[in-house]
Amino acid sequence: MDFDQAVGIVIRVEGGFVDDLDDPGGMTKYGISARAFPEVDIASLTEDGARALYLDHYWIPGKCALLPERLRLIYFDMCVLHGLHAAAITLQRALNGAGYPIAVDGIIGSETIRAAAYLEPERLRSYRILRIASIVAKRPSMGKYWFGWYRRAIGV
Repeated sequence: MDFDQAVGIVIRVEGGFVDDLDDPGGMTKYGISARAFPEVDIASLTEDGARALYLDHYWIPGKCALLPERLRLIYFDMCVLHGLHAAAITLQRALNGAGYPIAVDGIIGSETIRAAAYLEPERLRSYRILRIASIVAKRPSMGKYWFGWYRRAIGV
């Protein structure tokens, strides 16, 4: 899966303009949030503008293209939904759970990339769901998003 395919799926899953007062990200469009990008006029953001932000702020710094193709979409979507550091930690925890003892430091380096060659997508999804569940457990007000996040986690 390349960037164009992955970002198309993420934009479709994220949807258009949303201004949910309960969303910690604030106003969003195509999944780009006012909180993460305060300099961007979210209401006027174009899909092409969102794609450029996803490439420059998530795909490239997340090193998504260096991961096995079968993990790219899952990991890229984790970067978008949870942030780069949290996504890397989740990937590293999944790798440790699979028996690949690497540092859980939130940095996608050569060890993480090498070990990821052996990771099953289902294991990564399961650790993603574990992360989402822990968010909801710590912040019960986020429970309203649980089912949508869960469906997204098993669907991409």
